[in-house]
Parts: sequence; structure tokens; C-alpha cells
Amino acid sequence: MIGQLRSVVIDCPDPRALAGFYAELLGLPLAEQDSEHNEWVVLGGPRGHHPRVAFQRAPDLQPPNWPDPARPQQFHLDVTVDDIEAAERAVLALGARRLPGDGEDEGFRVYADPVGHPFCLCWD
Repeated sequence: MIGQLRSVVIDCPDPRALAGFYAELLGLPLAEQDSEHNEWVVLGGPRGHHPRVAFQRAPDLQPPNWPDPARPQQFHLDVTVDDIEAAERAVLALGARRLPGDGEDEGFRVYADPVGHPFCLCWD
């Protein structure tokens, strides 16, 4: 092993807003934020406890356009859920949208967060 995962950092126009979405989706607490400029927000444990999910301000973000290869997904999170139907209702209520090309037969559905980053809800 060369190192350990510290953070997954997601670019977005409004770090507080997108962190709020992922805090609800993943049940992660707010760990730190740049309260003055809204440039950086981190979810997870306190400093030194990893991994964490961080959000950094990128005002000119060009979001991916799933499944268009000209604007690929860049990264995505797989989130395990017990009840896909209840989880789908919850993420849609938070501002996610369902995307085409999901893998129902393989145990996942694809969504976009409020900024356009794809993520999957997975079940066994």
C-alpha cells in the first residue's frame, strides 16, 4: 500500500448546497466548512479520520452528461441501500434525478445529484 484514501473531492458551484444533499444521502455529519467564502465543505469524521467527502467551489463547472462520452461521468459514488424504491423516493425528494442506462438486472440504478454528478443506488 502506498497511501490511504483521505477524501473524495467533488467540484461544484455551491459547496454548502451539494454537501447538504450528500449529508442526507450518506448520513455523514458536517466536519468542516469555509464559512466565510463557501469555497470548501467536508463531510465525515473530524480531521484525521478518513475517508471523508469534500466539496470545493468550481463556479464554471461543466457537469457530465450521462451517458454521453463527450462529457463523461469523471467519477461516481456507489451507495448501498436496503430498499431501492424508498431510497429512490428519498434522493428524488432531495433534488436528484434518475438517469438512463441503469443496471436494474445488475442491482443498481443511476442518478444525478443536484449539480449533475452521477451516482448509483445499489442493492443485493
